Amino acid sequence: MNYTLNQLKIFLTITELESVTKASEELHLTQPAVSIQLKNFQQQFDIPLTETIGRKIHITEFGHEIAEAAKSILEQVARINYKTMAFQGQLIGKLKISIVSTGKYVMPHFLTDFIMENPGVRLIMDVTNKGKVIKSLENNEVDFSLVSVLPTSLNVESIPLLKNKLFLVGKEIVDHQNRTDKELFENLPLIYRERGSGTRHAMEYYIKQNNIVALKKLELTSNEAVKQAILAGMGYSIMPLIGLKNELINKELLIIPIENLPIETTWQMIWLKDKKHSPVAEAYLKYINEQKNEIVQRKFNWYDNF
Repeated sequence: MNYTLNQLKIFLTITELESVTKASEELHLTQPAVSIQLKNFQQQFDIPLTETIGRKIHITEFGHEIAEAAKSILEQVARINYKTMAFQGQLIGKLKISIVSTGKYVMPHFLTDFIMENPGVRLIMDVTNKGKVIKSLENNEVDFSLVSVLPTSLNVESIPLLKNKLFLVGKEIVDHQNRTDKELFENLPLIYRERGSGTRHAMEYYIKQNNIVALKKLELTSNEAVKQAILAGMGYSIMPLIGLKNELINKELLIIPIENLPIETTWQMIWLKDKKHSPVAEAYLKYINEQKNEIVQRKFNWYDNF
């Protein structure tokens, strides 16, 4: 037998996801490339590892046994790599971060160079809703979290990273027709995020503070879904600027000028006060303190145009 570590990794991923398509997405490979490697790997065994019924791939009992062996081999290889890097004085270990869903437009820019400079660091980043982010922090399951509103229930320390500006956006400008901003807002079909979302909280706070009687139109569970609904002409919403760069530059979406907007908060990286950081977390904290301003200038220079 002459299978490679790459083939073991591909087969294990297919086994875990039960899909060649999903495995190719997970591994950032083309589907044909994954299919070829799977075929080459299977040809080295006399017993089938998979079977296709209809359009769905199924892992045979023998295939599951091979997948378990592949997992063990890859874990051992990872340990060897980590030990080698540790012996060479390189930083090794896990960096665990939980972020709210809109934070996916922010946090990767503050991670890329650090991860590239430290190949022994394994990043585990959970993108979820605000409630789960706070829960993971409270349970000490992560090193850091990214939020736009500090939790009042926890004693945390924080580093501000970037302004979070929320505007009313739509597919087209609304004619005021002698109406006040309040009257205009009350007649718009509005699209909301789900309850518990930081964006939803900011939108509801604005509506309450300005005594607006809002016409609720839709409730969707992600900023991306809200954005696509607005692009389809289904309504308007108060949304974070951070996820609208391309649509605003291409004029697919427009900022609706209205009183007391934008809402401004701050994206902040937070951690439990008195938390004992791992060497990896300590190194990342030092990196952020030293590099955050340069990252903002380099990655978000478009931000002040709106």
